[in-house]
Order: sequence, then C-alpha cells, then structure tokens
Amino acid sequence: MQMPSLSPPSSSLVSLGGFAKPKPVALGGGILVKALYTPNKTTFNDPSDSKMAAATAPKWAQKTITLPPQRRGCHLVTPKILKEIGQDLSGFKCGLAHLFLQHTSASLTMNENYDSDVRDDTETFLNRIVPEGRSAPWRHTLEGPDDMPAHIKSSMFGCTLTIPITNGQLNMGTWQGIWLCEHRDAATPRNVVITLSGI
Repeated sequence: MQMPSLSPPSSSLVSLGGFAKPKPVALGGGILVKALYTPNKTTFNDPSDSKMAAATAPKWAQKTITLPPQRRGCHLVTPKILKEIGQDLSGFKCGLAHLFLQHTSASLTMNENYDSDVRDDTETFLNRIVPEGRSAPWRHTLEGPDDMPAHIKSSMFGCTLTIPITNGQLNMGTWQGIWLCEHRDAATPRNVVITLSGI
C-alpha cells in the first residue's frame, strides 16, 4: 500500500516573509491540514522585508533546570518548568519544546494534571508490573533492590517529551501536565535540559 504524500503543494513552499491567513491544504486520503503560520514571499529588496524576515527567522534557546528531590512516585512539575522557561517561551510564536531528563532511574511523561489519584495509581501500576526485592530476577543489585526496577520503569516511560509551542505557551490539552516520575527510594535532584526551537 502506498502512503499519500504529506508534502503541501509547491506554491505554499515560499521564502520567509510575514503571516498570511491560514489556508486548508488537501494532502490526499481525506486529510485536511490548516496551517497556523504560512510565510509570504519576500524579495529582500525592500528594507522592511529584511526586518520581517529577521523577525520570523528560526531561533533556539536552551536551559538546564534542576528539579528538587521528590519522594518515590509521580509528580506534576509543569508549574516548576514553566517558571524556569516562561521568559524564553514567550518569545516563540510557533515551535517545539524538547525536554530531556539526564537520568536513568527516573522518567518524564505527560498525563492527567488535575486528580492526584491518577499519579498514585500509576505508581501502584508500575510497582505491580516491575518486581522488586529478593525474589526479583535481576542481576544488577549493586545499588540497591530498587535500582534495577527504576531503570526498567525509566525505559518504559522514557526520558524525553516534545511539546508544541503556540503563541508563547506550551500547547497542551486542558487536562495534560508534565510529570517527573521518581523511581528510586532515595530522593535526589533531577536535571532536565529544555530546548526551545521555532519562530
């Protein structure tokens, strides 16, 4: 089966310029895409064109933040992250925020931001499916009985998130939040590298 091409018509692939009214683009197979940002053609002969191009040129920002030690379990950290990156985030009209956790015994995930029971239930689920203690079959036990299970849980959820940026804000759903899942018994600070890219 051949997949439909996801390339928009060539007429929409133009040089940097200003914002245009979004136009739906048919991609085939019944898929319709409406662009938030569509660049207009520019000639760069007019100084105002150059200023507009500079204003819409791609940009990057990166910051490493340290989240304070958390007890074992899943923790909503969206407010802490927004406090650290809010100023940089406000400079992006459209882009992506990439979060990378620099650890192998904790994880990042996106889930419910309202009812804390969801976080508690997730921790219960993780503890039931990944055995721990003397009866567990793990060879790696040098760092304690909770260490190997923490590595497995970290791989299950992963250490990265990518979130769209729209009009200076993380474009998450109403009930979505960023979780740090701490899988070790001994709490330690956790570092997250946050990279923002876009226009």
